[in-house]
Amino acid sequence: MKVILLENIRKIGSIGEIIDVKRGFARNYLISQKKALFASKKNIDEVEKIKKDLGKKDQEKKKLAKEISEKIQNKIFNIRKLSTENKELYGSVKPTEISKLIMNEYKIEINSAYIQPIKEIKSLGKFKVLISLHSEIQFSIFINVTAEEDKN
Repeated sequence: MKVILLENIRKIGSIGEIIDVKRGFARNYLISQKKALFASKKNIDEVEKIKKDLGKKDQEKKKLAKEISEKIQNKIFNIRKLSTENKELYGSVKPTEISKLIMNEYKIEINSAYIQPIKEIKSLGKFKVLISLHSEIQFSIFINVTAEEDKN
């Protein structure tokens, strides 16, 4: 299915580009998230007219992403979790939890979809987590998981 991108998307394409993607990806993600339009003649003409505005919006997103990355890049966030004697967690630390940590500490809201742990956080220790806020801005933070019993 051919679609026109309304924003820069990493590994997919840039604003105004007409790309061919699978129907499900187009309908369920690109179009539903307003990241693309069906590539009809009318839509192609419309996107050409508003390409400048889309570029400005993308630059604003990029600027905001850069500001956030400068504030929290390479920071260490501590979290306390219940663990077994083998230093394994009951459950794991999910991106939504990491998002809440950042919100509590820095008052910065980051969608959990942009948070990607390098490997699943299922034990005590220090873990690297990638955050992609923009197609060109990606940075990492660290999550330090300690046992809840240690601090009581």
